[in-house]
Amino acid sequence: MTRELHFWFLAGRHGAAIRQLGWPGGHVQQVSRAVAMLRARFAEPLRVESLAATAGMSLSCFHQHFRSVTSFSPLHFQKQLCLIEARRLMMAEGHSPSGAAFAVGYESAPQFAREYSRMFGLPPARDARAARRCVEAPAGSTQRG
Repeated sequence: MTRELHFWFLAGRHGAAIRQLGWPGGHVQQVSRAVAMLRARFAEPLRVESLAATAGMSLSCFHQHFRSVTSFSPLHFQKQLCLIEARRLMMAEGHSPSGAAFAVGYESAPQFAREYSRMFGLPPARDARAARRCVEAPAGSTQRG
């Protein structure tokens, strides 16, 4: 039964993508090396050429395969990592929005606020306040009177 399921997964519509996941030296593994570099150094300015070299690909090949694996361009992927980390810094560690912005590599607080709002739907300060209110409200509390 298990072998049949494996066959149908590998022969099905997404079979090519599933087969590449386990292929040593395949595009997915090459891109994953660049993703690991982005995760480790997300707050640093990284050149796409160095990411492509880390992946062992030409620049044009890297762009194509990075997008096919992650659904994002390398720079957009890095930007999302920065914004997620900035949100974590504000929510979990109490950083101010500008402090979080600078900690993740932004040089402009207004640019950070615009991009943060675009991604999370609220400006950073309002988002942090809303999250704190959710945490402070007792779970399942109702007012009785």
